[in-house]
Amino acid sequence: MFKSVLRYRTVPLRRLIIPIRHWPSPSPEGHNMATRESRVLHPLSWLLPDKDKDICLVLLNNQIDREIKLLKQLWRKALFVSCVDGAVNRLFDSLGDDRDEFIPHLISGDFDSARPEVLEFYKNKGTEVVETADQDLCDFTKNLQLVLSRIKSLECGSIVTFGGIGGSMEGRADHLFGNINTLFETRQLIDKPVYLASGGCLICLVNEGHTTIKVDTGFEGAACGLIPIGGPCDHVTTTGLKWNLDNQRLQFGELISTSNTFLGSAEVTIQTDTPVLWTMQYDYNA
Repeated sequence: MFKSVLRYRTVPLRRLIIPIRHWPSPSPEGHNMATRESRVLHPLSWLLPDKDKDICLVLLNNQIDREIKLLKQLWRKALFVSCVDGAVNRLFDSLGDDRDEFIPHLISGDFDSARPEVLEFYKNKGTEVVETADQDLCDFTKNLQLVLSRIKSLECGSIVTFGGIGGSMEGRADHLFGNINTLFETRQLIDKPVYLASGGCLICLVNEGHTTIKVDTGFEGAACGLIPIGGPCDHVTTTGLKWNLDNQRLQFGELISTSNTFLGSAEVTIQTDTPVLWTMQYDYNA
C-alpha cells in the first residue's frame, strides 16, 4: 500500500527531546496554541516573487555559497534577520562586495565559531550582538528565544531558518537533530510555523490536530514525507498524497512514510494525534 515501508532495528529516541530548563512552563493558552484543532501551512510561500514582507529569517551555520541568490531574495522579504554564531562567518565571506547591503539585526551564540573581526564588523554596522553562553540549550534555540522577544510588534507570519538541514558543511548529524529538537521546543513559545530549509529540502513540525498544507507555489519538488521523529504517532490520516495514510500508526522500527509524493492537488491534509515531522523538496533557481 505504501511505497516506503521501512523496517529498521529500533533506535531509542529518549535523548532527542531535552528538558527546557530555563523557560517557564507552558500556560494553558500556550498549550491551546500547540493543540489547535485546525491550521493552515504554506511552507514554500516565501519563494513567491510577490510574497508580502512578513517572514523572519534565521541563518544557521551551513554552507550558503550555492544558494546565495536565494538568500538575498529571502532577505529582501524579511522583517527581521538573525544569525547564529558561525553563520555570520559564512555570511561575511559569501557576500563579498554586497556586505553593506545585508546587515543582520541580531547575532547570537556562545561564539566558539564566529571570528572576532567579523563580529566587530557587524557591531560597527549597528547589529545587536548577544553572547549566550548557556550550554544546556543549543545556539539555535537560544537565538530563537531572542528573536521572539524582539519581533512581538512585527506582523511576522513565519520563521524561515536558512541552513537548518545538515548543520554544517562537515555534515554534522547531531546539529540536524538539535535543530529538530528546537522545533519541538518552540511549540511552547510561538503560534507561528518554523521552517528549516537548505539545499532544496524543507522540514517543519505538524502539530496534533488537523493541518492543511498548501502545495500550490510551483516550487514543490517531487518528494515529501511524514516522519514520527518525536515518538510514535498512533493515528495519522492524510489526503493529497500518492500513498495516503488511513488512521495508521507511524513508528520507527515499524512504518514511516518516506519517499512519498503529491497527487497534483493544491493541498495536502494531515490529521495526527501527535506532532509529526513534514519533509518536502523545493526547486528554486534564483
